Amino acid sequence: MNAADMLQSIKSHPDYHCAGMVLCHNGVVRATSRDGRKVSGLRVAVDHDRLEAILHRARQTPGIVDVQVEIAEDRDLSVGDDVMVLIVAGDIRENVIRTLENTLNDIKTTVTSKTEYFID
Repeated sequence: MNAADMLQSIKSHPDYHCAGMVLCHNGVVRATSRDGRKVSGLRVAVDHDRLEAILHRARQTPGIVDVQVEIAEDRDLSVGDDVMVLIVAGDIRENVIRTLENTLNDIKTTVTSKTEYFID
């Protein structure tokens, strides 16, 4: 998972000249879960068919030039490891922010499932 390589891929898109903003989300493994328990790591599973549908829809959003995502799946991750990198490029701030937020929320709620490992 390399955000710089993903950004370079977006910059080589034939419509990149239409982009006025590029946003990047880099999710990492936190040391605590949302309920406050100490985490030693996690594992993520991905529904690839659902992911492709979400990315297709996001890329069709008016004003969006490209959307790229990489998810660290099917391996044990430790605290501080990258879980997901999502990059959205588009014309104006409102379109890019909204698309990043919607895409991120859709991925987190319908594409990925995670197993957290806790410290006893």
